[in-house]
Amino acid sequence: MQTASQLDATFAALADSTRRAILARLASGEASVAELAKPFAMSQPAISKHLKVLERAGLISRGREAQRRPRRLELKPLAEANQWIERYRRRWEENFQRLDALLEELNAGEPKARAGRTRRRPGDGKRRRKTESTTD
Repeated sequence: MQTASQLDATFAALADSTRRAILARLASGEASVAELAKPFAMSQPAISKHLKVLERAGLISRGREAQRRPRRLELKPLAEANQWIERYRRRWEENFQRLDALLEELNAGEPKARAGRTRRRPGDGKRRRKTESTTD
């Protein structure tokens, strides 16, 4: 499991849309800095700064093939971040299930229609009470 600082670095790296796009590109295979910079309207040094953030977070690694240094996606930090998120998702799901059960219980004990109940007319954003006409 990741330490708190590793998890912080992962989420900080994922906070930027450019870095998320780089990770998405690397999900389809390794790529050079020039290949990663191509779809972005920014300089190669700017892309390199993003790559350094991703490398420090452990989300990518640098290979070596002669003169070429392709980057590749590292899945372990993403899997660990997902594990952390999943714990909370399960708690939220349990809370929503309890809320659904409570709402069903409350709705089961409520009559379908009540006399004098406030009604909404289609297309009307204002609430109106149904009133009796008293014309003689």
